[in-house]
Amino acid sequence: MIETERLTLRGWRDADRAPFAEMGRSPAVMAHLGPLLTAEQSDTAIGRMQAYQETLGYCFWVIERRVDRRFLGFCGLKPGVVGPLVGEIEIGWRLREDAWGQGYAKEAAFASLAWGWANLDTPRIMAITTPANTASWGLMERLGMVRRPELDFGHPDMPAGHPLHDHITYAIEHAPT
Repeated sequence: MIETERLTLRGWRDADRAPFAEMGRSPAVMAHLGPLLTAEQSDTAIGRMQAYQETLGYCFWVIERRVDRRFLGFCGLKPGVVGPLVGEIEIGWRLREDAWGQGYAKEAAFASLAWGWANLDTPRIMAITTPANTASWGLMERLGMVRRPELDFGHPDMPAGHPLHDHITYAIEHAPT
């Protein structure tokens, strides 16, 4: 568990299934991520995160607001599974629409990076998004991540020409203290 001033990043619980599924059915939340998720797809995603946590000790953790313990989304680290992220550590986040614009993603992402540098033997942490997802790549830049255009790729789950096919890649190198 990671605590910040306003947030707790923690493992997944059964109580997270409903709010996560609701988030996955939001056209606004999923606009840059892919089709809306079924309840089964949401449960499968939670199962993957629980397996990462159990086997690796980290995952895309639940973001919970400390003041009221409300589920806000997720943020954290996991093994990269697509394109240039294969064999790398990926940072990622997804928040409920009503949690946007309040600095929660930035707070959670900085805490995730700090945890990664303190606990993982990795020279870099990477992230991907679509070019149109300005909020996401803007956060990557605010985190100190650098665009790596030579690592941009077409997502294999999306056909060429689809608005979500092209993906851009960012990375941050570990600067040991």
